[in-house]
Amino acid sequence: MKSIQDFPDEKRGEKESLDISLEGAPLALGASIDDDDLPKGFWRRKVKRELDATATQPSVFDDPVTLEIYRPPVAYENAHRFDPNARWTWREEKRLVRKVDLRIMVWAFVMFFALDLDRSNISQANTDNFLEDLKLTTDDFNLGNTLFRLCFLIAELPSQLVSKRVGPDVWIPSQMVLWSVVSWSQFWLSGRSSFLATRSLLGLLQGGFIPDVVLYLSYFYTKKELPIRLAWFWVSNYLTDIVGAFLATGILRIRGHNGRSGWRYLFLIEGLFTCIAGLISFALMPAGPTQTKAWFRPNGWFSEREEVIMVNRVLRDDPSKSDMHNRQGLTPKMIWQALRDWRMWPIYILGLVHMIPVGAPQVYLTLSLRNLGFTTTQSSLLSIPAYVIGTIGLVLTAYLSEIINSRVLSTVILQFWALPLLIALYTFNTHTSQWVYFTVVTLIVGFPYVHPIQVAWASRNSYSVRTRTISASMYNIFVQAGAIIYANIYQTKDKPLYKKGNRALIGICAMNIVLYALTFLFYRALNKHRESIWSAMTAEERAEYQETTKDVGNQRLDFRFAY
Repeated sequence: MKSIQDFPDEKRGEKESLDISLEGAPLALGASIDDDDLPKGFWRRKVKRELDATATQPSVFDDPVTLEIYRPPVAYENAHRFDPNARWTWREEKRLVRKVDLRIMVWAFVMFFALDLDRSNISQANTDNFLEDLKLTTDDFNLGNTLFRLCFLIAELPSQLVSKRVGPDVWIPSQMVLWSVVSWSQFWLSGRSSFLATRSLLGLLQGGFIPDVVLYLSYFYTKKELPIRLAWFWVSNYLTDIVGAFLATGILRIRGHNGRSGWRYLFLIEGLFTCIAGLISFALMPAGPTQTKAWFRPNGWFSEREEVIMVNRVLRDDPSKSDMHNRQGLTPKMIWQALRDWRMWPIYILGLVHMIPVGAPQVYLTLSLRNLGFTTTQSSLLSIPAYVIGTIGLVLTAYLSEIINSRVLSTVILQFWALPLLIALYTFNTHTSQWVYFTVVTLIVGFPYVHPIQVAWASRNSYSVRTRTISASMYNIFVQAGAIIYANIYQTKDKPLYKKGNRALIGICAMNIVLYALTFLFYRALNKHRESIWSAMTAEERAEYQETTKDVGNQRLDFRFAY
């Protein structure tokens, strides 16, 4: 084992030599995070930790028997940094996590910003007579959104398979450059056919981007850290809407330049931004924690000690992350095994339905504002309050999910938020004040965005990399299928109040509350059943099970589902 002197990049205080063994025996482990964070009533209060205390968490690597069962294979790209005797302090870990946030998370945020800029700017284009210029009806617009979502859905799994084979660090930037070409090409849209074609191509090229990035981030973060990072990742979604509204306010004023509509310049300028971001991503996305060196970055981003800490903290949190390397593709058998994992289907079903009650009003926000008599500029600016409210709700629910340690309670909030507002919207008539209508629609569109929590929930309950890769795509496929549904709920014949559509949304919202309750009972029953079997086994029987079982991933008796 290396001593602290082998890590010249770090300050070598007495407290930082915790990975050194005393007379061949590793130093004691740190206090378990789970012990520190035991529920205190309904809320949980984290114990303040001594920064120079040992942070290394107990894991299967501390038992000689299970160590050999879970030892990373040689093919694992970070295997050379694995050390079951490694110890580090909370000070070192916090400093390292901040560094990962700056190096990895910030750019993931920028990439997602670019994605949303290109897939949501059609909403801003609608404020500039986009449909009228191309002689499109509301139903044509619905069809374009449906084709986009359908192609997005179709591309999810293939994109994940490509990403797993060539690496997300190669595939994600490639995706960005490819779809940016289609995005800026919308400058030359001429009618219904070209509109539908570009919508379809954007869906095909953008599909899989989100689960690809989520899988990539899981290489660097523990399962407790990922949900909060994903929440901030999706903040870029709302930030895009806010910044996009301001950008559109300025760019759409170019209308008339060279006889072109303002929305054409909107697509052109924002598409070029994504292309630049995609090209930069090739340089700013390392393949993994120990693969940050490049010809233009000869020293890499992390010291050898930081790599040891990074690799071992992630594997101690989830040993399954070493069962595949980051350039290893999935076989048809692996895919089939993941697809038939019935334990994951409750989360997939929630992915399908959870956004439907608020999705239709969200898609039609800017069109609704125009129909209320607001101008192009007013419609763009009046969409901002909804996105600000949504941003706050997103962050608060993400932190709430960790504070109360409940995914169901923190995600069903969306349905309880939407139900009374949808009922109010249903009661409106043609005499309702435009400002009252604006307020209610703004609150609906400003719903608590619980999607990031559910993405992390699916990842956590998948357990292994191979199942996580498929489950991320499957979950997103169901989400996109839900988007196809809500993109067609508001019909032209039902305008302007969309009474039939809103009645359907109220029914679906009530149904969703029941589905969340059933999901809670489902996972609780699974855990109780496993716990009863596990607790009845002797220590010897448990050891024998861990050594000989053919159960994998979330099928294992010692795995517990989050709910």
